[in-house]
Amino acid sequence: MRVVAINGSPRKDWNTATLLQHALDGAASAGAETRMVHLYDLAFAGCHSCFACKRKGNTCGGLCAIKDDLRPVLEDIIASDAVVVGSPIYFSDVSGETRSFLERLLFPNISYDDHEAPAPLPHPLRAAWVFTMNCPEEFGDRIGYVAMFRGLANLLRIIGPGPRVMGNVEAPGGPEILAAWDTYQFSDYSKYETAWLPEEQKRKHREELFPQECREAFEMGARLTTPV
Repeated sequence: MRVVAINGSPRKDWNTATLLQHALDGAASAGAETRMVHLYDLAFAGCHSCFACKRKGNTCGGLCAIKDDLRPVLEDIIASDAVVVGSPIYFSDVSGETRSFLERLLFPNISYDDHEAPAPLPHPLRAAWVFTMNCPEEFGDRIGYVAMFRGLANLLRIIGPGPRVMGNVEAPGGPEILAAWDTYQFSDYSKYETAWLPEEQKRKHREELFPQECREAFEMGARLTTPV
């Protein structure tokens, strides 16, 4: 069993990366081999619309044809058993690097002949999402974050087991979602202009709720190692 975590945050040791590491620790506790990848360390771009993966008789096998820093990472994911993708939420979406990564991972596994056809991977991958955001949880439904999370989870079904679901449609049995709301953004709030972000509230979340979210990430990672 091999589990790869994809950190779509520019920070390697803050909220997203910490939760991803706990997920990997959970997988390792169940005997899995693990790896963390920091997307901001890599030189790559999103889909180039070369359509090499859609040519008749192509031999891509679910792997993007572009050869850059992301290519070995995609090869490793395809050879693995599970992937955990983590991203902070920027302007109501995942980070730009995360979106580019998704294009490169998923588009080669969509068939233009039959969108319900299984991905041309050696085997389906277990998958999970970790989202971190400054937004309080009570605003999640109002601003569309919950629907966005469900849509992104359904996207990962493209490479996963079971029936595919295209678009922003919730379906049972898809990738797990761990959402960390109201996150602590700075180690020293006095250095930043944050009048509408009460540091006391943020610190309380960091001290009381973030440890619980880390435990949830650990447990999620362990579940990724169980048979489908």
